[in-house]
Formats: sequence, C-alpha cells, structure tokens
Amino acid sequence: MNPRRALLATAAAAVALSLAACAPSAGDGSGDGEVQTIRVAASATPMTDIIEAAGKAIGPGYEVELVEVADYVQPNVMLQNEEIDANLVQFESFMQAFNEANDASLVAVQPVYLVVGAYYSRNLESLDDLPEAGSVVIPADPANTGRALQMLADEKVIGLDPGVARYEATLDDIAENPKSLKFTQVEFANINAAYEEADAVMNIPSGARQIGLYPDTDGLAVNDDARFAMQLVTRENNRDSDKISALTKAITSDEVRKVIESLDVPPAF
Repeated sequence: MNPRRALLATAAAAVALSLAACAPSAGDGSGDGEVQTIRVAASATPMTDIIEAAGKAIGPGYEVELVEVADYVQPNVMLQNEEIDANLVQFESFMQAFNEANDASLVAVQPVYLVVGAYYSRNLESLDDLPEAGSVVIPADPANTGRALQMLADEKVIGLDPGVARYEATLDDIAENPKSLKFTQVEFANINAAYEEADAVMNIPSGARQIGLYPDTDGLAVNDDARFAMQLVTRENNRDSDKISALTKAITSDEVRKVIESLDVPPAF
C-alpha cells in the first residue's frame, strides 16, 4: 500500500462517533436558536469520512452525528424505524430491494460517489487464469449479485441468459459456464475472509481497502457504471425536511468534494 493510502486508512480507523460543525450562538441557526442534530449512519471508509466532512461543512443551526454500523442492512432498518435521519451505505437498487422485501419507504435523495466494483485474487493475474472448477465468491444481495455476474459475462468468463436485463441476473441465469466455476454468495462483511480461500472475489472499495486492495491497481476486472453511485438515503416522509436539505447541501459542497477526491473515489455530483 502506498504511504498516502496507509495514512488515510489510519485516519479512518480513528473516526469520531459524533461530528459537529462549529456551534452557532443562541441567536443563530434554526428559528428557535437551538442546534438540530442530524443522525446519519455509515459503515466504513470512505462513507464515514464523507459524513465527517459533511459535519464540518454543515450550515449554522445543525450538527451531524455519525452512527457507525457493521453491515448494510441495519442502517436501513434503523432509518425505517426513525432511529436515524439518513444513511450513506448503498446504491439505489440495493435500497429498492430492501423496500420490496420489507414494505419500506426509503428514498435516494443525492448520489455522492461512484462505487467501483472489482474482482480480486490472491494468486491470479487475470480472470482468464481461473482454473477448472475454480471458486468465485460474489456478494449475496440481489443488486450486487447481478453486477458481479454481469462483470464476468462482460469478460467472457460466463454467458448469461440473453433474456435477462443487464445487472439483474441470478445464479440461475448462467447459461454458459465453460470452466464449471463454483459460485458462492456471501454477505459483504464476509468477503474479505473469503478472499483468503477463493480463486476470485468481487468486492467494493469500502471492503477491499480494508485489506489493502484497490480497483485501479489490484482489480482483475473493474466496473464503474454510474448506476452504482453511493446514495444519501432517507425516508419518503423526511425527504423534504430542513435537515435533509441542509445535509444534502453540505455533502455536495466543494469541501466534501475535495475529501471524496482525496479518498480515491470519484464524486457523483
């Protein structure tokens, strides 16, 4: 890992749980002079770094509290239950799948940065080198399963049913598998562990960088489709609130853009 990335990883590990902008005086900010707290869930760098930066850029009358979570489902449950105001953990198709499975009403309000998907391997130089009956680990959720399979199809490693829409394939839609590859679906939290055993794994930057992997230098196949932008998500009944308006303005500020660019991920605004 280059020194700059090592420094960023160290800083992310020390992230504070509560982030506040410079507190305004009693006569500043919202109408009654009180500072309003905006609770935002995020799971790992770069998401946590971006919420930290938004906390520094937020306008008067508001402070941002970062709620760190260990997975990508818990923050949606918390949001639907009104325990938090927003989260930054997912792209829109992941959110839509959660809504459908849980009769939820979450909405994406602002794309923040592109989530670059990539395949990684401990010992292969190319996906062409996958062995007969090789093991391939892909994310378990439907949105990332479809993306992972489409990436392999784009690399001519497998063939998919032509009747299935792009990025919507499941394992049942594999029409050609010339190397008889063995696929295992795991939750994102377990992909880094699977990397030690599998021939290839598909991962995203928030997980891959935890073990020193980066798509631009280590990816065997890379996908940066704009539809996989990390989204600021809230509830339908909260999307037009002053809190979400202030948070969106902060996240799309020049200050936060510079932080995103410094983290080696492309801004989506």
